[in-house]
Amino acid sequence: MAREITLRDALNEAMSEEMRRDDTVFLMGEEVAEYNGAYKVSKGMLEEFGERRVIDTPITELGFTGLGVGAAMNGLRPIVEFMTWNFAILAFDQIVNNAAKTLSQSGGQFNCPIVFRGPSGAAGQLAQQHSQTFESWMANCPGLKVISCTEPEDAKGLLKAAIRDNDPVCMMESEVLYGMKGLVPDGEYVTPIGKAAVRSEGTDVTIVSFNKMMNEVKEAAKELAKEGISAEVIDLRTIKPLDIETIVTSVKKTNRLVVVDESWPFAGISAEIAYTIQKHAFDYLDAPVTRVNAADTSLPYAPTLVEAYMPNPGKIIKAVKEVAYVAY
Repeated sequence: MAREITLRDALNEAMSEEMRRDDTVFLMGEEVAEYNGAYKVSKGMLEEFGERRVIDTPITELGFTGLGVGAAMNGLRPIVEFMTWNFAILAFDQIVNNAAKTLSQSGGQFNCPIVFRGPSGAAGQLAQQHSQTFESWMANCPGLKVISCTEPEDAKGLLKAAIRDNDPVCMMESEVLYGMKGLVPDGEYVTPIGKAAVRSEGTDVTIVSFNKMMNEVKEAAKELAKEGISAEVIDLRTIKPLDIETIVTSVKKTNRLVVVDESWPFAGISAEIAYTIQKHAFDYLDAPVTRVNAADTSLPYAPTLVEAYMPNPGKIIKAVKEVAYVAY
């Protein structure tokens, strides 16, 4: 059986279930307790678990992230919520230089089982400093696992897997997806880290994406189907480790690949996938790998410029037609 719930409620269930299962798990961050979370993801958790396990922090990302890393090194399993990953820039010293390196620089003596989570990417007219995507930033650092949820079912399953993982995991969410509803299975389940999901099968082109860009891809795939172009749609779910096998298997069938990535084009996730596919599936490609990214500039505030900046179904359809040699 399954229930239809929002993505924020799926995240709430994941944290609550893991905190009931394991008393070393706790949540900390700005407004997570008394205010029930900036996006109400932690609603009701303070009442159930108390102020020792659901902890409101000062507005000091570097400070409370450091406390979380220290707690993880000493046997606890912290969940650190960032109100947005844009604010987590202030904590990169702790994430990159401490959490990610703890296992290697201790010679394997200390694990750092910690989850860093919060929204990444644009969410409308939030302008330059509140609209950046950080999947590629975190994935570039050895020692960090990076997951990015789209469906409520996966949001719950991936977060549970991340909490149980002995390595630091960065979970990238989206403000615009928190209210999205989807079916979530009843009972205990975990979504494995490192495995992509084929959302729809196709024969003419593979489209790979993650996070809220999956909604743009699904809309584009529907429009392409009306024109007789069959798209296989892959949701990465995990950015690092990347499930390249699923993508290669698909490309060997469709012979064409379009990667849709909200982040900037230079040195991003789409660039890494393009390189990896040409390495492992070059002989199967009937067209160059094509990418659809955000514009290579900071996100403007004006609505017309936001529309021009962001990937959308029209841009995806255009890219697919280019690799399929279909006139448009």
